[in-house]
Amino acid sequence: MDSLKVTIKFFYLLIPTLFILCPINAQQISKEEMLFLTPLWEGERYPDGRPKVPDNILERMKEVTHEEAWAVMRNEGYKYQYADGWQVINPDSVLVGRAVTATFMPGRPDIHDAIDERGKKEGKRGQNTWPVDILIKDDVYVADQFGIHLDGPTIGDNVGNAIFAKTGKGIVYDGALRDIVGLKEIGSFTSFFTSYHPSHHNQRGNLNTMLIGINRPTRIRQVTVMAGDVVLGRDGGVSFIPPHLAEKVVITSEIVRLRDMFGHERIRAGVYTAGQIDTRWSDDIERDFSQWLNDHIDELPVAKEQIQEILKNRTW
Repeated sequence: MDSLKVTIKFFYLLIPTLFILCPINAQQISKEEMLFLTPLWEGERYPDGRPKVPDNILERMKEVTHEEAWAVMRNEGYKYQYADGWQVINPDSVLVGRAVTATFMPGRPDIHDAIDERGKKEGKRGQNTWPVDILIKDDVYVADQFGIHLDGPTIGDNVGNAIFAKTGKGIVYDGALRDIVGLKEIGSFTSFFTSYHPSHHNQRGNLNTMLIGINRPTRIRQVTVMAGDVVLGRDGGVSFIPPHLAEKVVITSEIVRLRDMFGHERIRAGVYTAGQIDTRWSDDIERDFSQWLNDHIDELPVAKEQIQEILKNRTW
């Protein structure tokens, strides 16, 4: 019995230490939960557990089309990874980066105030800036603002400039932005958003939104987005690519791009018919393609190292 008392006493003495070492923030997901929800990622991670897809994959992702990404993800069983119907800042540019997610809900005073009070104890002000505080280079801020329009915007030109200064990227924001002229002046702030409205989420003291999650799974239109997903925004749409599929998407895109170049060139030269190129290629065409890759390896819009890897893995 005495040993049990000692154990209980030690446990209660230990509790404060555990809270100091592992501070709890109900808004931001824990590292343990992040690891639990991203079990297929085997690569590098940030200290908080968020998957860190390599920089070179992000760079190569800029050339990927939604069709190519969609096909790979669909074949892997990911049916709902594409969202369209956006308004876009810098529509001719491509947005690529690692997702940091935020989830907002309609404001409810008791819950909002409880969350706000905890944030104040941690030295935080303004729930709309809490996710921005954790952003780093090459992150894309992805926010579920539940499509709110009037009195909904949590991002204007000040917060937009803060986001861009930290990440060098833009945003995917399912809600209304404000200060649209100022946001456009940022320059490379390629962003996808639902609407524009000059109001503010904290208009005249009315708490219209509240932050309930940072880096937790969130819903953007019909897509479930997880922190660490690779965001590909271009041509009016956004694909959210699970980190463990990012390299496969990039490699598949590069192969498709090269095969299209070869096929179009050979059709124009009269070497093959459209029917021959538009169906499964014969062994002779595949060998011709391999020789074409070797002959043009220094001229093609895919890095030489990637082409050599493709050739190494071919079986013809």
